[in-house]
Amino acid sequence: MPRNYLIVAPCRNEAKFVRRTLDSVAAQSERPALMIVVDDGSTDATPQILADYAAKYDWIKIVRREDRGKRSVGPGVIEAFYAGLESVDSDSFDYLCKLDLDLELPVRYFQRLMDAMDKNPRLGSWSGKAYFPGPSNPDGHIDGELINEGIGDEVSVGASKFYRTTCFQQIGGFVRQVMWDGIDCHTARLLGWQVGSSDDPELRFVHLRPMGSSTGSIWEGRKRHGRGQYMMGTGVTFMLASAARRLLSYPAFTGSIAIVVGYVEALVSGQPRHGDSSFRKLLTRYQWESLVMGKTRAARRVEKRRAEFWNPDLLRREPLGQVQG
Repeated sequence: MPRNYLIVAPCRNEAKFVRRTLDSVAAQSERPALMIVVDDGSTDATPQILADYAAKYDWIKIVRREDRGKRSVGPGVIEAFYAGLESVDSDSFDYLCKLDLDLELPVRYFQRLMDAMDKNPRLGSWSGKAYFPGPSNPDGHIDGELINEGIGDEVSVGASKFYRTTCFQQIGGFVRQVMWDGIDCHTARLLGWQVGSSDDPELRFVHLRPMGSSTGSIWEGRKRHGRGQYMMGTGVTFMLASAARRLLSYPAFTGSIAIVVGYVEALVSGQPRHGDSSFRKLLTRYQWESLVMGKTRAARRVEKRRAEFWNPDLLRREPLGQVQG
């Protein structure tokens, strides 16, 4: 029996990359039942390219939004995602994926994700690993030199969030804030689900644009990450340790400094923080344990402690988009 999954792909001005992504989706060993591409007000050739693909493939649907005047990551991307998701009955799909349109996916990508999730009913969200092209691979093809973006095993990667629909509904979906792609994983564990990503060679995908550079410089992208960590509830000690760990990662030194600067800016300005007491308690304990034993082991300890709370038949929660001061 065919497995039923939905892709929702928000995009803006992706004419340079969109063909690569759509071609890699079309080449999948198991294609989506439906792919909704949300054009978030593109001003380049993206709309025409999307129209060409929608005419070629009946499983591609285009949703067009008005031009907001600029690319907006975090809240803007999630607003665009929901513009697509709300145009269809998500209950009709076993799985759903929020997908960026600057990726190149391996041929068996979605097949392998569903295989893993079929084997483990508690696995609520799963993804491969994101790589970006190395200097000797300027075209960014999967068979060329690739550099791991360094995203940990404890989270599913934001560029390719693949969810069991029941899990996505239980956590209330994505918050419309920066760090939505970390908050969702912690919320899923709070409810007893398991989440993560795999470096299986068949799940390595190419991120054709370096992480954090879609709205200008990587410096600004890393500062935004630091502000998002503060909003999520990350403590000072964990934030400094995390930044130190990234010192030699691309871009060396400046990326870590930018993250700390963004965090301090949010702290000093008194930005509101996300979540209720149960979320904060889980996050704080997880982060302290991460400092001792690493993120992957700490995440698995959380999942073991929260196993008794897993109930796939639980009614969906209200959206968790609020932040608290």
